[in-house]
Amino acid sequence: MKLSLQIPRFDWPGSPANIGPTLTDIARTAEAAGLTSLWVMDHFFQMDMPGMGLAAEEPMLESYTVLAHMAAVTRRVRLGTLVTGVNYRHPGHLLKTVTTLDVLSGGRANLGIGAGWYEREAVGLGFPFPPLGQRFEWLEETLQLARHMWRDDPSPFRGRHLRLAEPMNHPQPLSKPHPPILVGGTGERRTLRLVARYADACNLYGFQGVDEVPHKLEVLRQHCEQLGRDYNEIEKTIIGFVALGAGGMSPAQLVDHCGMLAGLGIEHFIFVLGGVETLVPLETIGKEVIPAVTAL
Repeated sequence: MKLSLQIPRFDWPGSPANIGPTLTDIARTAEAAGLTSLWVMDHFFQMDMPGMGLAAEEPMLESYTVLAHMAAVTRRVRLGTLVTGVNYRHPGHLLKTVTTLDVLSGGRANLGIGAGWYEREAVGLGFPFPPLGQRFEWLEETLQLARHMWRDDPSPFRGRHLRLAEPMNHPQPLSKPHPPILVGGTGERRTLRLVARYADACNLYGFQGVDEVPHKLEVLRQHCEQLGRDYNEIEKTIIGFVALGAGGMSPAQLVDHCGMLAGLGIEHFIFVLGGVETLVPLETIGKEVIPAVTAL
């Protein structure tokens, strides 16, 4: 079982002046603890979810700048977005950005991508936000373009929506055969089929429980069978929340939780960590959790 951290908030005491130093401390502590990867949301507004205590006006940073910062202060941990909305950047620009991150980080970039959902953010900042069906068409063409550009093919790319006359991409990524591609989402008809056809990893939603995980993985398995893809090639990840200490889990309970996820078929738990800016829970996970879950 792999363990990784997502950082979705930057509203720490002293923000914004302390955001840079705090990110540096979190990234270095997470790497020293033995976490596999660091992830940030690809949003420009905080999510507008009052029921979860989130408001659009909270501090939010541009994701790839954050990942570049964390790349500069770490040496081993992988880096990615969970996940980039396909409508936020032209796909050629996006793939060049991920390639640049991969090269400058020494081959540590992941491409996390999805169809996008945050209409208020898109309208607020002027991003295109076509109907969901078209966003899925963009997503599939972007996944096709990733294969095209990352096999060093500068020949024209012509899709229904994307037209690239010369998709040259030099230098090529250091990650081989390319930066791992994670497609986020649980939609059974389109999202999980795109995972089966194009992705190296899926990401399931675990904030509201894990009851649907076996079913979602079975749907993914069926798509793989229909497409002739080896189901075991795809890394199964899930996103959830962890709080250690009073009112939350003990380290032993977190170990048990990871064991339960592994029993469901999950191989990689990516979590939001309460109080992460204090660094204490990261240090605890490094000492008391990661050694116990590496064999799961």
